[in-house]
Amino acid sequence: MPLARPLAMFALLLVVAPALTAEPIAWKKTGTLAAEEAHQAAAVDEQHVYAISSTKIARYDRATGKRLGVSTGEAKHLNSGFLWQGKLYCAHSNFPTTPEKSEIKVLDLDSMKLTTFHDFADFGGSLTWCIFHEGYWWCNFAKYGDVNAQTFLVKFDGQWREQGRWTWPAEVLSGIGKASLSGGVWRDGAILATDHDHTVLYKVRIPQEGKVLEFVEKQTSPFPGQGIAADPKTGGLAGIDRAKKEVIFAMPE
Repeated sequence: MPLARPLAMFALLLVVAPALTAEPIAWKKTGTLAAEEAHQAAAVDEQHVYAISSTKIARYDRATGKRLGVSTGEAKHLNSGFLWQGKLYCAHSNFPTTPEKSEIKVLDLDSMKLTTFHDFADFGGSLTWCIFHEGYWWCNFAKYGDVNAQTFLVKFDGQWREQGRWTWPAEVLSGIGKASLSGGVWRDGAILATDHDHTVLYKVRIPQEGKVLEFVEKQTSPFPGQGIAADPKTGGLAGIDRAKKEVIFAMPE
């Protein structure tokens, strides 16, 4: 009996230890699609790829790579895209103009007409990504340069009432230079975010207490920053390489 408790604790340590020492996930490139508009972000569904530039969104056939259409409607600085209920929602701002003005633009996938879904006016930053998750809108408002530590994430309910606000942890801010956070997705109960130009994903969680996001880890990725999106066909991610004008598909190794 005296040995029972030590042996049980030792067995528990053997089970827990691998999880405590697990290496961060690394993402590998599994495919690409050439797209002239792949300058800010990408979004994908089962059949199509949406390449997003500052002013336009182009739809491509996922199987053939053929461009099928280009959006109409006014846009100045589109950022990330999020497909939800048959429409594409894009963060949009007037960056670098001041005072800052942020909106969510929505693309009707039948008409390819781009209109304003929600207008934040001057909310204190430039909207860089927005996603709908478990009944709430999650919107990131970027600040740049010497004040980019003031970048903040807001949780809104369906009536656009603010439910929470968080800034980004030092482990993320130390790696982004004078830029900010360009893209984000929810995955496995956490947020994966990208910056402007580094091949890394920052994994963070909403803290139980406090106003700073909880840093989990950095994950290597094939995306040199910019907007990313979940890929429902593969269960992976899609992003861009703006220098190569490519949409990139990726899966965890």
